[in-house]
Amino acid sequence: MKFGPIHVDHIGIAVDELEQGSHFWRLLGLIENKDDELVEDQGVTTRFFSTSASNEHEHPVQIELLEPTSSDTPIGKFILKRGVGIQQLCFRVGDLEGLIAYLLENEIQMIDEVPRRGAGGKMIAFVHPKSTGGVLVELTQSTA
Repeated sequence: MKFGPIHVDHIGIAVDELEQGSHFWRLLGLIENKDDELVEDQGVTTRFFSTSASNEHEHPVQIELLEPTSSDTPIGKFILKRGVGIQQLCFRVGDLEGLIAYLLENEIQMIDEVPRRGAGGKMIAFVHPKSTGGVLVELTQSTA
């Protein structure tokens, strides 16, 4: 029943526009990734900012800005309904498929019962907010 290590990977923030949403994170001194990424099947363009890692082997927690490509995408609908702000919390896990199976066995409602590709080519799966007290939780597979 060990699916770890489990760490906070990133916090996803829905924004109307990436450049406007980046201002504060740049002033704070977070490290901006070089390139934005269009994730077409999710209708979103992403931009990541990294916090400082404690050591060179640690994966820093990131801020992921999410700009919708249109108002009828998941992020576009989120902004229309709730406004800009925190959209999801992502945990990096050691065994994504094993954790999904375990959660399903324990009656946790998943949006994705099978991992799919997300930003950066990482495998991801979302847990439905009905099972988490109203928070959209993303799970991603560790790369190391």
